[in-house]
Amino acid sequence: MSLKTKLVLAITSLVFLVTVVLSLVYVSQLLQSIVTQSYDTNVLVARQIRYALQLALENGLKDQKVDPNNQEQLRQLTVAAVRDNAALTAVVSSVNRYSPTVYDISIGDNRNRALLTTGPSGDDQPLPVRPNYQRLRDSNALELVETVFGEAKVYDVTLPLERNGDLFATVHVGVRTTLLREPYKAQLTPALTLMGLALSTSLVVAFLLGNLALRPMEELSMQLDYWTPVAEDVPAEDGERDTVVRVSNKIERIGQRMRNVEEVFSALKENLDQVLGNLQDGIMLFTDDGRAVLVSNAVNRFLHVDRNVLLGQHAREIFDRSTELGRTVRDAWDAGVTLVQEEIVTESGNRIEVSLDFIHDDRLREGLGALLTLHDQESVEVIENELELSRRMAAIGRLTSGVGHEVKNPINAIVVHLELLKTKLGTNGSPSNRHLEVIDSEIHRLDRVVQTLVDFSRPVEVKLVEYDLRHVVADVVTLAAAEMSTRQVDLTSQLPDYPLTAKVDVDLLKQALLNVVQNGAQAMPDGGKLEVMLLEEGKFAVIQVQDQGAGISEELREKIFDLYFTTKKGGSGIGLAMTYRILQLHHGSIDVQSELGRGSVFQLRIPLSSTDRGRRHPQPAVMDSTKGFEG
Repeated sequence: MSLKTKLVLAITSLVFLVTVVLSLVYVSQLLQSIVTQSYDTNVLVARQIRYALQLALENGLKDQKVDPNNQEQLRQLTVAAVRDNAALTAVVSSVNRYSPTVYDISIGDNRNRALLTTGPSGDDQPLPVRPNYQRLRDSNALELVETVFGEAKVYDVTLPLERNGDLFATVHVGVRTTLLREPYKAQLTPALTLMGLALSTSLVVAFLLGNLALRPMEELSMQLDYWTPVAEDVPAEDGERDTVVRVSNKIERIGQRMRNVEEVFSALKENLDQVLGNLQDGIMLFTDDGRAVLVSNAVNRFLHVDRNVLLGQHAREIFDRSTELGRTVRDAWDAGVTLVQEEIVTESGNRIEVSLDFIHDDRLREGLGALLTLHDQESVEVIENELELSRRMAAIGRLTSGVGHEVKNPINAIVVHLELLKTKLGTNGSPSNRHLEVIDSEIHRLDRVVQTLVDFSRPVEVKLVEYDLRHVVADVVTLAAAEMSTRQVDLTSQLPDYPLTAKVDVDLLKQALLNVVQNGAQAMPDGGKLEVMLLEEGKFAVIQVQDQGAGISEELREKIFDLYFTTKKGGSGIGLAMTYRILQLHHGSIDVQSELGRGSVFQLRIPLSSTDRGRRHPQPAVMDSTKGFEG
């Protein structure tokens, strides 16, 4: 069944229901009115007959001598007075003949026997017991319809006639229900005609409204055809269905295509966000009206504002003229001038290259937007320095590996021949023996140095496991606490209240952190506070070690990770170089910030596990403090 047919049937049914309800109310009210009117008329008739009966009795019994104790005599006189009175008989006959609802008229005595009747029972017979017509008048609509149109019944309108306070006679006007139908049917015909007219009108109106209501659906179907690709296969059954079904199917197909496009867009957006997240340069894409629609994560390093806050803002809201960067961008933006690697120095002393390109559509000759690129020169130099340091360490590793192999054999030969020489000279305490001992001591020291070179250059087998970095820091602090107490160093740690999980070689990472902790303690020969903190910065965990030593000059900071470089008396120069190598093996990095006279801050950065980042929601870094032993 089509929607048009359903709509026509619905409107017709609604109009039919309203019409039937109103018609039933009208018909019931009409029937109630007819019954009430008949009751009032018949009551008036009964009063007229009672009045005529009263006159007939007065005239018939006026000159008669009646024994009050002789009831039969009184009845005979009453019958004669009633039946012989022409006026009373004429009234009864005329009413019975011409009244449309009167069935019969009876006059009964005080014993309910007929003195005069037009009914089938006959004179001097007991009158039939009938329900009072007033009860029919006071009944509800359903009872009234059921009574009038049901089995034929006769109701009485009864009026008593009293003598000296006692019942003397009664007037009965019988009303038959079948006689009530005739006047009712005469008035029922217009009501039924009106009902039929309303139903016919409802059909016409429903048909017109159906067409009018479905006209927008046809237009919508045509619009959907415009957005449907021509090459798309349309199911054959769509041509056999009504308009709404076709429109529903077209919307469903368009919705499916939109969902497919949304999935593709989500995948592309995720890939784009991943690419932008790995970029070191800050990238911002603006629409033609200057609103930011694409912001990379690196922008936060330049503007110190979260990328989600910047999305949707105008360029004039993002960049203000109070900063050198904002002033440069705003001047170029307002003037519509392209910037090509414009180098500026920020208030903090950082050097940034700014590029601003306006995107135009040459065919439409209108602007499409703008692309802003922020390039950190110092970060590039830092990366280049790290690469240079990695190359140097790789070269040193290759060199030490070859040197260690070539030097190890001659040293072993020298040691063997030195022992033979000692045996031949004996132990007589001659000066030559003392010289041999010095040579032996230096050869063993040289052997230890060569062995260290060999160990440093040997490939390290890294065993990576998922591990909570809080346990690494806690274990190192516990291990170093006893030694720190002997140096008058107050060792403390601050850890977050949620796990920071990374794939690490636990033993190597502990060794790297222990090297930095010991280095910080050695930088404070007179004691002080050494603080170890575990932080979270984006995709990285940062282990920060801060001391209160003398600090490191800028010239020395570039060399502290070189192998065998040390400024400490008796230092080997291997600890920080080994730490640097361990961080590289974990795809991390180590940075140092130092100021002469105020101590140094070492930061070990380790990538967090991707599963941990996806599972844990960002939380504020509430820290717990754990103090070491104090001397």
